Parts: sequence; structure tokens; C-alpha cells
Amino acid sequence: RYISLKPAVAFGLTVLSTWEGIGITLGAGLLNGGPTALVWGLILASIGSASIALSLGEMASITPVVGAQYRWTGLYAPRIMTPAFWSLIQGWLTTFAWIALCASGSYVCSAMTVGLIGINNASYVPHLWHVTLMMWAYLAVCVILNIYARKLLVIIEMFGGIIHVAFFVATVVTLAVMGPRSSADFVFTQSFFGMSGWSNQGVQWCLGLLTSTSLLTGFDGVLHLSNEMKDAPRKVPTSMVLGVLINAILAFGFVLTLLFFIGDPMAALMSPTGYPVIEIYLQATGSVAGATVLTSFIIIPAAVCQFSVFASVTRLVWAFARDNGLPFSSFFSYVHPTLRMPTRALGLVAAVCALIGLITVGSTSAFFAVISLGALALYISYLVPVFLFLLRKLQGQHPQYGPFSLGRFGIPINIFAVCYCIFVIIWLPFPAILPVTAANFNYAGPIMFAVIVIALIDWFVSGRKRFQVPTDPNKE
Repeated sequence: RYISLKPAVAFGLTVLSTWEGIGITLGAGLLNGGPTALVWGLILASIGSASIALSLGEMASITPVVGAQYRWTGLYAPRIMTPAFWSLIQGWLTTFAWIALCASGSYVCSAMTVGLIGINNASYVPHLWHVTLMMWAYLAVCVILNIYARKLLVIIEMFGGIIHVAFFVATVVTLAVMGPRSSADFVFTQSFFGMSGWSNQGVQWCLGLLTSTSLLTGFDGVLHLSNEMKDAPRKVPTSMVLGVLINAILAFGFVLTLLFFIGDPMAALMSPTGYPVIEIYLQATGSVAGATVLTSFIIIPAAVCQFSVFASVTRLVWAFARDNGLPFSSFFSYVHPTLRMPTRALGLVAAVCALIGLITVGSTSAFFAVISLGALALYISYLVPVFLFLLRKLQGQHPQYGPFSLGRFGIPINIFAVCYCIFVIIWLPFPAILPVTAANFNYAGPIMFAVIVIALIDWFVSGRKRFQVPTDPNKE
């Protein structure tokens, strides 16, 4: 246990990287709802994510385990519900969600890098396979660092936390000084409707809200490092909650800055790079060099975030395999005696991410269908244990709380977290653009269903015999 509170909080900051994510997904919010969806939607998303982090933090303070959601599902599920079944399904969903997040982060870094090459070299003709090769390069760096630089995790997380804040300040100051100014009326009251094909304004606004809800997630990543955390019952919940709050504040400041100095919104949406934020930087600075530097301020923290995500999901896969949740669990639960790392679990994560990257060669929309499952599966992984935990409380079966307790506010916060999760889960599978075609269809729902089917097949074939839900909170 070598991770103290400061690097734990830094981990929480970098694993979310919310303001950087806003820059990446800005276009979706502008198409559906516009400024009001981005500004007021972010406030709603921040409150919702904070309620989830507080709820998970209370459970983490009681039982700080690497398996987290699937362990808690088995721990709090009523005995009549066959806890092992629900725990196994939860484990499959959570594991695939985090692997999808690994793939998405590497893809975004590579796609933005290719976009920068395009604005710096007019003769360059981008191809989808360029993004795939660049993605594999980012994946390779993450794998090498996780194998041979595990002890540098603390240093890298501290570095990531520092540049996460420093690059935010540099970007905001640059746009404020050099960018064309919009009115406060535009930022706080203007809405964009009718651009995505949806006729109902409420539907469009809720879809625009997903720009924020999909970014203020993943704070459970620090849970998967519980084994390496000093005083985990205190520091894990604290780092999760602080990660959400600090990221929400930075994201809100960044959204306001982008909207106040956006220039021509339509020009940003039509950016040839595919990322409106790059066009905003170009309009503000008036130079390719300036836009390149500011875009690098997004790519670098996102790359550091990838190191954190890989470290987290590797521990999750290892824990799930150790509990016999995966086929060939004895193979994937192996820990290298010298490196003291679950190298085979790391290899499995890297291999699946690399295979997912192959999808980009044929279809970018198909790839985004896979990674969109990440947010959907994560919110389900939050909903199930929080709901079961809440059910126990309502039945008067309160556990022995840890040092991080919500007290009398626990039940109201849990109820709000459950309602918020359900709200987000309803909207995540909706297509962002109409009319729906094979190219723009949101495949998150069908792929989610496919993962559940695979998990069900695993349960009935061998999982019900192989997997024993861990009910001992001290076994880790």
C-alpha cells in the first residue's frame, strides 16, 4: 500500500479529465440543446454524479475492495435473488465498461492527434487506419508503463493532477484574452434546436445533457486501486468525491469560457478536423501553432488519464478472475512474481482494446457504438449496488458504517442517485441524429444486450458452478 491521499485525489482528477472531455464532446452538446444544455445540463450532471460518488463512497468506506460494484452487488443482494447470479452479470458489465473506456480514451487521443496533423499539413490525407495505428501506439505506451513503471504511478498521477489544473488555467486565459466575445444572453439562455433532426425540444435538450453525464463518470476507477491505497476506508471515498467536485468546477469554468469565446458556432460544428474545439482555438488565436498548443493541452492530460485507466481496469479484471468470474480465471488471475503485477490481465485488456481499434478501419460509427456502451454499462454498475444498498437501509438493515458515513442524509442521497442513474440510462441508447441510418444508429443498447447475453451464457454453461460470490468483506 503505497498510494496516499494526494496521489489518490490526483488519480480521481485525471481519471475523469472532465474539462478535457468537454472539449472532445462539445459538438454533441451544440447539436442538441446548445449552450443551455451545456451550461445548465452540466450543473445537473454534477449534482447527480456527486450523489453517486457519495453513495459509492459510503459503501467503499465499509468494504474497500478492488471488485467494488460486483462485490457489493453480491454482498447486499437479498438471498432470494441468487446473489452470485447478479454479481456475475454485474462483473461482466463493469469489466467490459472499463475496457471500453480504455479503448475510447486511446481512440480520442489518436483521433485528435491526426486532426492536428491535418491542420499543420494541408497535403495530408487522413485515413481511418491511421487513427487505428496511432491508437495502438498509445496503447503500447500504456502497457509498457504499467508493466515497468508501476512504482511511478504516484509520480505520474501527481504530474497528471498538476497539468490537469495548469493547462486549464492556460487555456482559459488564452481564450479570454484573444477570443471574440459572446453575450451573456447567448451563454445562459440560448438554445440550439432543429439541428439534429429531432422535433421535440425536450428530447434534444436531454440528449445534449449526455455530453456532461458521460464525462462525469468513471470516478469509481480509484476503487480498483483499493489494495494499493493507504487507509482505503477513508481515502478512497474522499478521492472519489473530490475528483467529481473539482472536475465539475473546472468543467463548468471551461464550458463558460468556450461559450463566451466560441466565435462562429456553425463554423466550429463544421470543423474539418471533426472537433469543434480545434476550430474554436483557431478562431481565437488566429494561428495554427496556437491551436496546436491548446489542443495539446487536451491530448496530454488525456494520455496521462489512459495510464490511470489501464492501471484501474487491470486490477478489476484481475480481481474478477481471482473470484472465478471469467472463463480461464486461473490463467488471468496470475500475478508475476517479480513484477508483482497481474500481467496476463493487463495483456487481456490491451488485446481487447486493440481488437476494438480494428473496428475504426471499417466504421467510425461502429467504434463509437462500442465505446458508448462504456457510459451505459457504468451507470448500470452504479445503479444496481446503490439500489440494493438503499433497499437494505429502507428495510432497517443498516450495516456497520465506516469512517465515511452520510448519516441521516444517506437515504435521500441514495434515492436521488438511483433516480439520476435511471434518467441517464434511459437517454444513453437514444440516437443523437435523425433520421436513423446504419451509420449514425446508436448501437449502445444492442451491444449492451449482447454483453448481457454473453454473461448469461457464461452463467448457465459454467459460471454458476465456477463463480462463488465473495461475501466476506475482509477477503481481498
